[in-house]
Amino acid sequence: MRIALLSSMFLALMVGVSSATNAAPVAETGVPVVAAAASPDVQVMTINLNTADEATLQRELSGVGAAKAKAIVAYREANGAFASADELLEVKGIGKAIFDKNRDRVAVN
Repeated sequence: MRIALLSSMFLALMVGVSSATNAAPVAETGVPVVAAAASPDVQVMTINLNTADEATLQRELSGVGAAKAKAIVAYREANGAFASADELLEVKGIGKAIFDKNRDRVAVN
């Protein structure tokens, strides 16, 4: 009986320690989970505003949905080729915030 009692107490102690260990909060290490800086080997894909179709603009540019992609193509058809990437600000619906997010992704070559 004494052995059964000791075995039960040991089992209860081990379960309690195991639960406490798994439930303990992890100490902050100050190391970010996701690195903010991209590797120098990673290249940002640039989109040519003068040749890209609506689907490409929508897929590759941040904050550009179907309506804005259509507006970019319509602007290009009405006014001719983009002379500079800054001209994208003239397109209805494209503001400074969207342009700044995509500044490194657009080109007019």
